[in-house]
Amino acid sequence: MPLPIIPANSAADSGNQEGIFGYGYSPTYGDWRNWVSTTNLVSNTGVVATNVTGVGTPRREGAACEYGGDKAIFGFGCLSNWGSTAITNLVSNTGVVASDQVATTGTIRQMLGGCSFGDDKGIFGFGHASPTYYSLTNLVSNTGVVASDVTGVGDARRKLTACEYGTDTALFGYGSSPGDVATTNLVSNTGVVATDTAGVGTGRQMLAACSFGGDKGIFGYGYPPWSGLSMTNIVANTGVVAADVTGVGTARSGLSACEYGGDKGLFAYGQSPENTYILKNNLVSNTGVVASDTTGVGPQSKTFVMGCSFN
Repeated sequence: MPLPIIPANSAADSGNQEGIFGYGYSPTYGDWRNWVSTTNLVSNTGVVATNVTGVGTPRREGAACEYGGDKAIFGFGCLSNWGSTAITNLVSNTGVVASDQVATTGTIRQMLGGCSFGDDKGIFGFGHASPTYYSLTNLVSNTGVVASDVTGVGDARRKLTACEYGTDTALFGYGSSPGDVATTNLVSNTGVVATDTAGVGTGRQMLAACSFGGDKGIFGYGYPPWSGLSMTNIVANTGVVAADVTGVGTARSGLSACEYGGDKGLFAYGQSPENTYILKNNLVSNTGVVASDTTGVGPQSKTFVMGCSFN
């Protein structure tokens, strides 16, 4: 009897194989306000590729998430004139970034979080557009269409992040409201955001998160006032956040993260407390162990980059 054919990105897969980092800003061209739209693909072995010429409006402090099982979307952010935006750019299952979508949906904002849920959909949530902090969310369909605002649940805050856990659920965590918090909000497999869960671990902002191990997540790094961190917090497949784990690698904030290889993760980019911009990566094993620094692939050190997995 012939073996059954398992479709790509089916439930038999433990996760997406490749990742992408995009946008942000870089000081390496002589101006610390140098907003960029360059992207860097991440292979299924965790190797970050050299810069791909940017497509779309340069911006920073946006978010990214998967949708459709094998594609991604960059959304929202801060423009070079310091204004917020709701611009989105779709990413194909080969990592090609499309031009700005003409029509935008949702409240313009920056410093928000994003991740996938429900196997083939995504969610953007929370954020800030001066002077307002938000808790609203926008769902992303399995065709990459961003829905209108959903009334926010939980503590309005910015500079948080999000990741998947379990097989089809997600959570938003940490951030500034404006004080640093460790609050989390679970997201159901239909995109419903739950009320606040009391935070576990050190409250912080400008951190990153991704899934690993097929059904778990990890929050890492970040910035409390006047210092940088490298600590991590594991998320169980039930959405419970564990206590702080002593950090590995360069303490930094404003970094990003993505899944790769189906069950592993990667933290990349950011800045140190001394405003040194980082071109280093830290791999995450399928058991959640963070590796020491790996020198990144350049030439751009960047911060406030958006990242997610695809394919």
